[in-house]
Amino acid sequence: MREQLTVSTDERLQAIDITGRVGDALPDDADGAVTVRSRHTTAAVVVNEAEPRLMGDIETVLADVVPDEGWHHDELDGNADSHLRALLCGGSETLPVREGALETGTWESVLLVECDGPRTRTVEVFG
Repeated sequence: MREQLTVSTDERLQAIDITGRVGDALPDDADGAVTVRSRHTTAAVVVNEAEPRLMGDIETVLADVVPDEGWHHDELDGNADSHLRALLCGGSETLPVREGALETGTWESVLLVECDGPRTRTVEVFG
């Protein structure tokens, strides 16, 4: 199976819970594993808790760890910070699936981390 999700973001740096949409993309009889992948070098996919304050903390730590300016790539298009933030998070996650449902831990959610928004992003769900 392979599905594409379209996710619109509102901020330059933003964590968005896409767990429900990933689960909805799974066939009812799916068993095994599913990979969730960002099709962009300036957006990431992570598994973490979707608690709003923590999602804000994710945005804050990425902004603190990677300064907005001072990168060589900025000479090209001014978004080196976005590439570097996405690099730290990673482009994909693979999760177990049983009987058509994600098998996540109690507090685990699938988050899209936008690092160069606002934009419309494509996330692939396949397995």
